[in-house]
Amino acid sequence: MPLATGSIEEVIAAAVSQAIATVIPAIQRRVGELAAEELEKNLALNGRGTARRTARTARARGADITKWVADNRARRVPKFVIEATGLDTKKKIVAKFGENATFEKGKPLPKAVKAA
Repeated sequence: MPLATGSIEEVIAAAVSQAIATVIPAIQRRVGELAAEELEKNLALNGRGTARRTARTARARGADITKWVADNRARRVPKFVIEATGLDTKKKIVAKFGENATFEKGKPLPKAVKAA
C-alpha cells in the first residue's frame, strides 16, 4: 500500500478533521437533550423551589434577638439596642457602656461607665 503524497502531519490532521466532523452532530444532539431535560426539571420545580428558598431564608434569620453583649466579636448592633441607646455603632456603645455590657430587650439599660 503506497503512502499518501503529504506529510504524516497532514494525514493525521485530515483523519482528525474527518473524525470530528462525524462525531460533532451526535455531541450537539446529546447536549441539546441534556439542556432540554435540565430546563424541564427546573420549570417543574420552579413553584416549589421558590417556596423552599423563602422558607430557608426565614429560618436562617432565626428569632428576634432579645439579649446582646457588646464585645469585640459582635458583628452588628440589634435594632432594639440602637433604639434604646440612641447610638448606632458598636464603638460608641462600648465607649459609653463599657466592654461586655449586656443589653436585654424590655429591661433597663446597663449603667454607663465613667469616662477615662
